[in-house]
Amino acid sequence: MSPLETDVTKLPESRVRIAVEVPADDVERRVQRAAKQLGRELRIPGFRKGKVPPTVVIGRLGRGAVLDDAIRGALGDWYVEALEGAGIAPVGDPDLNVGDPPAPGQPLTFSIEIGVRPEARLGTYKGLEVGRREPEVSEEAIDAEIEQMRDRIASLETVERSAQAGDHLVMDYVGSVDGMPFEGGEGRDQLIELGSGRLIPGFEDQLIGACAGDTREVTVTFPEGYPNDLGEKDATFQVTVTEVKAKRLPELGDEFASESGGFDSLQELREDIAGRLRKADEAAIEREFEEAVLQAAADEATVELPDQLVHARAHEVVHQTMNALTRQGISKETYLRIAGKDEESLAHDAEPDAATALRREAVLAAVILAEKIEPSAEDLVEALRPAAERDGSDPAELVTQLREAGRLDALREDVAARQAIELLVREASPITLDPAGTAGAADGSRGKLWTPGSEDAEGRAEQIWTPGS
Repeated sequence: MSPLETDVTKLPESRVRIAVEVPADDVERRVQRAAKQLGRELRIPGFRKGKVPPTVVIGRLGRGAVLDDAIRGALGDWYVEALEGAGIAPVGDPDLNVGDPPAPGQPLTFSIEIGVRPEARLGTYKGLEVGRREPEVSEEAIDAEIEQMRDRIASLETVERSAQAGDHLVMDYVGSVDGMPFEGGEGRDQLIELGSGRLIPGFEDQLIGACAGDTREVTVTFPEGYPNDLGEKDATFQVTVTEVKAKRLPELGDEFASESGGFDSLQELREDIAGRLRKADEAAIEREFEEAVLQAAADEATVELPDQLVHARAHEVVHQTMNALTRQGISKETYLRIAGKDEESLAHDAEPDAATALRREAVLAAVILAEKIEPSAEDLVEALRPAAERDGSDPAELVTQLREAGRLDALREDVAARQAIELLVREASPITLDPAGTAGAADGSRGKLWTPGSEDAEGRAEQIWTPGS
């Protein structure tokens, strides 16, 4: 297949126009493919169903109709190929303009106008002084972890008293909406925990104070978007409590440590928990510091962010969120109802995050260019190793599959971006922060935290940038 020819023209406000020419042989190949597909559906005397030759299909339907079908089917592939060939990092939806249908033996032309990742003019990006906190594990955090362990292995004992928050109830119930039973509205010997918040809002609260043998009428309103078309409907439940059970937590001591984790003493258990919490906090600090360094480099750079571009990226963020929810069984319509906003309003809300993401992406692209970062074949293999180990496959084979699918450049860009972040972090100067979040130098010279945009008369940062500032 002959490659597409592309010509890129830069437009104002981080947009480009790509003039694309599809070679005549590729157009003809698509026409033949479309005719073959159409031939599987046509019934023409003298030919078996699904065996009508492309030439007969074109003669029967006309070349123009088949060409139109071919273009519509291939335009998506040509669009992706054109962007890759032009080296474009697109932002937002494209404006496509397809030229006149070509005559036999002639190429097809079309144009793409689309937003692109903005360019960054780097400022200081090496040696940035960035605040970094030390890992800290409090006794309160250890206590909370132990309480969760006690709760997980707690036992339930039947008690002869009224139910309190934290108790469990064994109950039978029958629900109705407008006096009619509904699917899933009846249950027997159901165990619920009062105060867990797992049931319809208000349901558990109305059972506080109930005793074994009591029957209570519970009225609730189903939340918006509730399954089975019950959203926002009022329901009444006749609930009969058969048992009240109280949670009995195990006593703290060496026996608890042994039963819960195989430790010889409670002190050993606490030390183990402290180690695990510290390790988790260290990982969180690494992520925080990495993000802080990247943001500090972004704040030192100059990046023009047109409003139209930011809004386009914000729409992409909203679409990604909706697609993720759809995979979890939550439709776009349900999400919008729950949010109480339309898609345009959600995009407007997402603009600050979109602007931050665009700025950071532009800076990483500029660092990759400035540092001449080019991932090796070994780097690509290593990047895929975790996924390969999960799937039980060969990472080198995954690289081959991506190359054959035309997706290797995307992996290469991701790996290059990761290497750029690692360079920024490696070159940064971490400033240790005390628990109050200030730089803890003995002479107090670093007692003031640097925030992006705050500079002295000589243009040097006076403060240390810290996560969340």
